[in-house]
Amino acid sequence: MTSEATSHAAAPDDAARPTRWGRVVAWALWDWATQPFNSVIVTFVFVALYLTSDAFLDPEIASLGEGHAAYDLALSQLAGGLGTGMTVAGILVAVLAPVLGQRADTSGRRKAWLALFTGLLVLCMLGLFFVQAAPPFFALGVGLIALGSVFGEIGGVNYNALISQVSSPRNVGRVSGLGWGFGYVGGIVALVIVVVADGADWWGMDTSNGMAYRVIAVGCAVWAVLFAWPVFRFVPEAPATGRPQVSLLGSYTRLWGDLVALWRESRTTVWFLGASAVYRDGLAGVFAFGAVIASVAYGFDATQVIMFGIAANLVAGLATMAAGLIDDWIGPRRLIIASLSGMVVAGLAVAFLHDAGDIVFWVAGLTLCLFVGPVQSASRSLLARVCPPGKQGEIFGLYATTGRAVSFLAPLMWTLAIALTGATIWGVLGLISVVALGLVLMLLVRIDAR
Repeated sequence: MTSEATSHAAAPDDAARPTRWGRVVAWALWDWATQPFNSVIVTFVFVALYLTSDAFLDPEIASLGEGHAAYDLALSQLAGGLGTGMTVAGILVAVLAPVLGQRADTSGRRKAWLALFTGLLVLCMLGLFFVQAAPPFFALGVGLIALGSVFGEIGGVNYNALISQVSSPRNVGRVSGLGWGFGYVGGIVALVIVVVADGADWWGMDTSNGMAYRVIAVGCAVWAVLFAWPVFRFVPEAPATGRPQVSLLGSYTRLWGDLVALWRESRTTVWFLGASAVYRDGLAGVFAFGAVIASVAYGFDATQVIMFGIAANLVAGLATMAAGLIDDWIGPRRLIIASLSGMVVAGLAVAFLHDAGDIVFWVAGLTLCLFVGPVQSASRSLLARVCPPGKQGEIFGLYATTGRAVSFLAPLMWTLAIALTGATIWGVLGLISVVALGLVLMLLVRIDAR
């Protein structure tokens, strides 16, 4: 794990190829287009404030109110149902992502696969309009959210693989940072629109039966259609690899052979997939439980949570775009290690300085966000630099799969820390322990990706 990697060198014409920044922007807009599914629907608004609310409880139980054991139990069951749906979604991504990425590589149709899964994601968001505020519609909401997550992640595999079509080895860090930055900024704008609409009382619209949240989901779908199309129009398709097409079952056999070859030829790339899976799960935990920490441990109300979400996305977006320049200068591995170290320090501050009040969460929490984006961007940049030519879709599929394989770590450590201490705030230590473990593993991965 400590040996130097054999980096896959770019062809001379790739290294000299001028970057067309219009194509880069067209590519990055896909992240801008689809980010509201994660930021608005999954993290801050639709799921957190609507789908897991008492609107989906039996009216008799809902009438009991907060603090009643039956009410609290019923709400926890909603959260558990959502967790079950997302677990199934994660399994599907883990099983399908590398094989579908491989098939897109082989056929030279990454954009076609990206278009398919983008369209399916849009349909899922449109379907959320039919999730009325009543218990029978809860399963529909969970199902659509879970399917949307699957389609979004597999679409993201093909999107990530297309980075080689718009960047060169000299600037892949900047390009990756721009893409992540666009995503964060897109999330900000979408959240601001939600805040403005809520502040205007939805301009007199009837918001009963969850109508405001259902309209938000439709708005996210329209947003995706409006901004995703440039990637299909202006980004060139990757050429087919020339490998013969095989059946779906045969794709798994080929995948195993490719894994064995990758292990023999570039073992540290495999180690990087494992190390990144650990720290990326810690990052996912920070996003998943950040709103809970703000509301439960620091007492933020719904408006404060959304405002923090806006600020967090702004900080992360700007930091990620700036970090792309640092990536190309010092290399992605050093940037990942420095950013993970910063996250550990900021996370410890959130936990141990809790008694100082809200200011701690605003400062230390936003500092956490300052480092999250650069880690994500540099990880994609590093993998893009070492991918074997013609196998980008497959390797980024494995990147998604390895992440899913350890996706239990952050929730487990979060739950264990709270169970041992009896206080939500110490769940932060559980999340940071996963980030710290990923940092240690990354220190052991000696990979030259510049």
